[in-house]
Amino acid sequence: MAIDQNLKRKLTRDLSISLLLYTLPVLAIYLYFKLNNGIVSESHLVLPSFLEFTKPAFENIRTWGLIAFMLVLGVIEFAAGLYDDEWTGEERKIDIICFLAPKLLLPPVVAFFSLTVLPYLIPNLQNTLSWVPFWGAFFLIAVADDLTQYWYHRLHHQVPFLWRFHRTHHSAPYMGMAMLSRQNFIYTVFFSQIYLTATLTFLGLGLPALFVLVIKSFITLGAHSSIAWDKPFYKYRILHPIAWVLERLISTPATHHAHHADTSGDGIGHFKGNFGNMFFLWDVIFGTGLITRKFPKSYGMKSYKQEEWYAQFLWPIFKSKKEGSALAAGVLAVPITKKSNPVFPSTSYYEQVQS
Repeated sequence: MAIDQNLKRKLTRDLSISLLLYTLPVLAIYLYFKLNNGIVSESHLVLPSFLEFTKPAFENIRTWGLIAFMLVLGVIEFAAGLYDDEWTGEERKIDIICFLAPKLLLPPVVAFFSLTVLPYLIPNLQNTLSWVPFWGAFFLIAVADDLTQYWYHRLHHQVPFLWRFHRTHHSAPYMGMAMLSRQNFIYTVFFSQIYLTATLTFLGLGLPALFVLVIKSFITLGAHSSIAWDKPFYKYRILHPIAWVLERLISTPATHHAHHADTSGDGIGHFKGNFGNMFFLWDVIFGTGLITRKFPKSYGMKSYKQEEWYAQFLWPIFKSKKEGSALAAGVLAVPITKKSNPVFPSTSYYEQVQS
């Protein structure tokens, strides 16, 4: 079947824009050295003096700090009753397993890639980018990491087969720290930006990669939290200019909660977009964003069958025994409506966009 012309034009446009965005940090670094006659005045291996005091804190955050912060924030959410007693049974089991298992199983995979695969594939390139200034490396990694994740995330919503690797994250009927790590393990293992960042670190950009990781983690934590920290920016007129910039630059609770809504019929939910993780800017650029400054009334999927933890965590290795589940054996696709998809007009919406 011929590719729809509107789809073809949109994909061509988005791909062209993405390639341009990927080259911007490289162009900026090139111009910097061109204007400085090729003189290397600083290295990212040494932090700029005004950031030196933050290094110990960032190093601790990388090892145990982020996990501690997640646990503290989760306790606050539960104490405030923000889960409405929904964290029970199968929900509790899948959230705990998805939180703990990757922290035990993923590090060996990444270590093997960094210590064995990369030295084999690019044996003479270790630390070859150590001359890049900190700001340039930070800019490069921030764009490369987050734009790659935007596309990884977007494709898992728009390709029916890929969706079932990501639907676990959207099955939770609540938002918060409890469901933040809720993902199919295969989705997590093939997280493309993990290996991209590992490669850039191997090339000598480890310190700025650490800073990007920490900043991105805090933004992602804040966007998933059931604590709506962005509401004051919408409530007080004096803060509206800040809100306008903030909600277009990074993911906020309002924009990301909309992505996890169980319907788009209320004009607030937008699971067909708002794909950005650290930067919401990608959604603005590609036209996949919706900003309402409002929060959905309910989350998850209306067709959710509360599948077994092993099916949600390890599909398709293990299948669900729940009748009617998209994760059951023999199910190839679960079309819900025949409404046209504006991004992929030749396809139907699938389970995740039931309204």
